[in-house]
Amino acid sequence: MAARSLALLLAVAMPMLPAAAQTSLGAPDASNPHRSVSEQRPADLVLLREWTTMEGDFAIGVHNAKPDPRDPAARTIVVWVEAPGDVKLAVDTLRCSPAAPMRLTRKGRDLWIKELNPGGVITEANRLDHQIWWAACFPEQAGKDPATLQAQARQLGYSGQLREQQQVLPGSPR
Repeated sequence: MAARSLALLLAVAMPMLPAAAQTSLGAPDASNPHRSVSEQRPADLVLLREWTTMEGDFAIGVHNAKPDPRDPAARTIVVWVEAPGDVKLAVDTLRCSPAAPMRLTRKGRDLWIKELNPGGVITEANRLDHQIWWAACFPEQAGKDPATLQAQARQLGYSGQLREQQQVLPGSPR
């Protein structure tokens, strides 16, 4: 059943995740050099993390969550990764069903399939995946710490007992 579910999700997600699903907006707007990257953020952007290093300010957020018209249990969301002088965008696909919640994302050419456990243990290793999942599947919970949403997950039918794992499907070099 899990293999069939994964195959269905890949069939839905693969056309939406072209090799160029991750793009870069580049430096701040050249027509207005005084406009910073953070001033170019979309109005519906929900920031999930912000931090500062010696290099500058960084942020990760999401926006533009949409249901998939071909699969009522799937959603897409734009992940906004902001670095000093650069923004990278990726379109992630998420499955929201209680039986098989997951996140599909690209890193370079590779497709990462992350099976999630809403209502389960949240660690630094899986926190961002859960934040993105909650923002896509239940936008009213966007930006909240997923560790505080265990009771909400159970009310929504998630057991909190699923096994979290990830698979990496290497992309083909061109």
